[in-house]
Amino acid sequence: MNKPRKAIVNVKGTEITVLAHNEQDYISLTDIAKHKEPNRSDHVIQNWMRNRNTIEFLGIWESLNNHTFKPLEFEGFRNRAGLNSFVLTPAQWIETTRAIGIVSRRGRHGGTFAHKDIAFEFATWISVEFKLFLIKEFQRLKEDENSRLSLAWNLNRTLSKLNYRIHTDAIQEHLIPPQVTPAKAAMTYASEADMLNVALFGHTAADWRNANPGKKGNVRDHATVEQLLVLANIEGMNAELIHMGLSQGERLKRLNGIAIRQMQVLTAAPAMKQLKK
Repeated sequence: MNKPRKAIVNVKGTEITVLAHNEQDYISLTDIAKHKEPNRSDHVIQNWMRNRNTIEFLGIWESLNNHTFKPLEFEGFRNRAGLNSFVLTPAQWIETTRAIGIVSRRGRHGGTFAHKDIAFEFATWISVEFKLFLIKEFQRLKEDENSRLSLAWNLNRTLSKLNYRIHTDAIQEHLIPPQVTPAKAAMTYASEADMLNVALFGHTAADWRNANPGKKGNVRDHATVEQLLVLANIEGMNAELIHMGLSQGERLKRLNGIAIRQMQVLTAAPAMKQLKK
């Protein structure tokens, strides 16, 4: 698990760690197990994994979500599950079957983590009441995350609109001749807007509509937070380049280079983590 996002939810007095792994939420089984036995969490997880129903659940989940899962090795575990001599650790399960639903981390803040589907199943085995409280706190965490992302998206959308006014003023002053007809003026604005679309998204508004006939709105309505931030930046920069008298072709090359560099910075893991705080 590389560079995960970490969050903590408190469930009936027990702190449960939630990590982002492969763009999915993974919840600490180690922390959940501590609710049952604070000093023997590994033992609790292993007892759960000895259960035949657990093995069948894990196998079905992996079959649905993991194309590299090894079904023959899974069958071997399922046939032995429930026997007094059967012992299975998370590490053995992962290594033997190439499972992805459960992961292990070493070190001070390590432990066993599982995809939320599996973690909720484990919580049911611990306590149905505990599972319900865990789901409630997890949902509260996701609502809080979505609220922060929505706020960031709306903020960048507002910045983009403000920069658009600066952008259109520069077009009005430098690119539209005196006494031009409204129709001709609209064509110039649309041309400059599409130039920005190409610089950032790699295609025009018409290209996007043709490729997405079922989607409402335009390409900017479906932009990410990062794309909206870069759009706001290059709109302001384009206004300055227009004032400098650069041709549209030259401006497109410069703005495309800027957009690429800024998106690379913003989508890097540390930048994404900071942006979503």
